[in-house]
Amino acid sequence: MSGRARTGFLGQPRWFGTLFVVDLWERFSFFGMLAILYLYLVADPDEGGLGLPETDAAALSGLYMALVFMSALPGGWLADRLFGARRATLYGGLLITAGHGLLAVPSEGWLYPGLGLVIVGSGLVKPGMAAMVGRLYQGRPERREAAFSLFYMSIQVSALLAPLVTGFLGETVHWHLGFGAAALGMVIGVVCYAAGWSHFGDVGARPERPLADGELRRVLCHAGLLGGLPVAAVTVAAVSGALPLERVLMLVGLVVLAVPVLYYRALLRAPAVGPVERVRLRAMAWMLSASSVFWLLFAQGPALLNLFARDDVDRTLGTFEVPASWFQSVQPLFLLLLSPVAAALWVLLGRRAGAPAKFAAGLLLGGAAFVAMAAAASAAAQGRVSPLWLVVVYLLLVCGELAVAPIGLSLAAEVAPPGYAGRMLGLFWLFAAVGAAAGGRLAQLVDVVPDAVYYLLLAVLGLLAGTALAAASGPLRARLAVHADAGAPAPTRSVS
Repeated sequence: MSGRARTGFLGQPRWFGTLFVVDLWERFSFFGMLAILYLYLVADPDEGGLGLPETDAAALSGLYMALVFMSALPGGWLADRLFGARRATLYGGLLITAGHGLLAVPSEGWLYPGLGLVIVGSGLVKPGMAAMVGRLYQGRPERREAAFSLFYMSIQVSALLAPLVTGFLGETVHWHLGFGAAALGMVIGVVCYAAGWSHFGDVGARPERPLADGELRRVLCHAGLLGGLPVAAVTVAAVSGALPLERVLMLVGLVVLAVPVLYYRALLRAPAVGPVERVRLRAMAWMLSASSVFWLLFAQGPALLNLFARDDVDRTLGTFEVPASWFQSVQPLFLLLLSPVAAALWVLLGRRAGAPAKFAAGLLLGGAAFVAMAAAASAAAQGRVSPLWLVVVYLLLVCGELAVAPIGLSLAAEVAPPGYAGRMLGLFWLFAAVGAAAGGRLAQLVDVVPDAVYYLLLAVLGLLAGTALAAASGPLRARLAVHADAGAPAPTRSVS
């Protein structure tokens, strides 16, 4: 198959180079926009912003992150059943490009259509590209793992560079120019993808499980009744002014909270899931809930921590004032530096530390980050503080992320019933969406409590969740490691 011809791109075939470039630019557009979205929403209209209240802006930013996570579920279904992974990736890239293009238009009316297109496009690109990598390396798991590791690297490179570009343009020139830079990045990705189309052979050209005759009509009818009509009604009410933004955010937030729970219950009751699998899935529910708490803490970064960088951090470097959004590059820098250290640590610990203990460590580190943030907010009451405060906060959050995100994905794949691996991975990101949405809503507390108190409450939440998970790590680890054959606890083993 032509898709497997090797040419040496990072030791991978030519098709990998095409997907790598697409992924890099897609992530550039996402992280670039996320770095300036909240700052644009709260900026004064005289400065080109929307002038939204900080709480509404935080809720909108959190919901945006949550919906990007959630969109992979319907996007994956469309790739599997209707478009095929290759066309789904192309269509998604075009939608993301169009969305960022609308956001680049200096008009408030294009904000929500632009965000909507980016969300829908991301839902097609993420599962579409992952499916293509999986198919192109079918039967060669070691090659697939190496490929996904390189994709993870591309995410961090993009997350590091994107805020530097879009943040500088958005904060110092014009907000919509920053959004335009994200659009340009995605244009490059789509052009590269189209140019490398022939490298993929027949992989992803057709749906894995095409819809049967008449099935598409039934699906569209159900989707229209259950989703389309309510969305249309809410949209019309919002545009007409009959439904305030606060109510719209609340309704969408309720949907984000409800979908993962309903999806988990449906998975638990699936006929193919036996009693042993249900034991593991119920234990996994506690892990997923714990991960939501971590993502709730993590979601403060693009929102309130960005605002803290703008208003309370001394950002002068000689005669140059560092854009506040540049602090969003600190996390991916630490991830690039510390990921090999974390991987070596998990190998060193081996079977002595299971997934619950690692999750607990991640939550405790997240809680510690907001202890530092509370101290920084207290110090900021006397004037602008050193940027080292935020550097320490982001360092602790990154250490926590390395103990939660990759471990959680590995665990989701391990405990998944046969044939349900994709759905379990989707479920992990659905609970991440819950955390991001809840983090945005929780930010409303900054209207009623001092900033230092708010950050201390987040610290207590993370520390309590980490302590509770650590206390329950033994029983949880035993239930997660139930033998599928014997129906009894297996010897403990690392899930990293």
